[in-house]
Amino acid sequence: MALNLDEKDLKKIIMIGDKVLVKPKNPNIQTTSGLYLPPAAVEKESIQAGYIIKVGPGFPVPAVNDEVESWKENQETVKYVPLQAKTGDLAIYLSKSGFDVEFKGEKYIVLSHSSIVMIVREEGLFE
Repeated sequence: MALNLDEKDLKKIIMIGDKVLVKPKNPNIQTTSGLYLPPAAVEKESIQAGYIIKVGPGFPVPAVNDEVESWKENQETVKYVPLQAKTGDLAIYLSKSGFDVEFKGEKYIVLSHSSIVMIVREEGLFE
């Protein structure tokens, strides 16, 4: 399933929970022997790579209140366990687990953090 978003600013997109927005890396369409693969064959690969553009806050953890006092105002603040993935990382992910989003003519993929198999982090890549 593909989703086309209206022309808005990418900075206004907020990822929820453990979701990650990935810009797919250009796949290697040439084999080591020199044969060129059609795009349909490359898209069917079970593992693909892309750069992480946006990251959600993480896995929500419920607040634990030991003291239950009726006169106190109930202020449950949601806390999150942060994700390992960070903006700018190269993510190796399972291709069947995400869905495509098209934004300003660019293809992006929304994944759950658990779909990422490996992360390659280069310090200062996007700074």
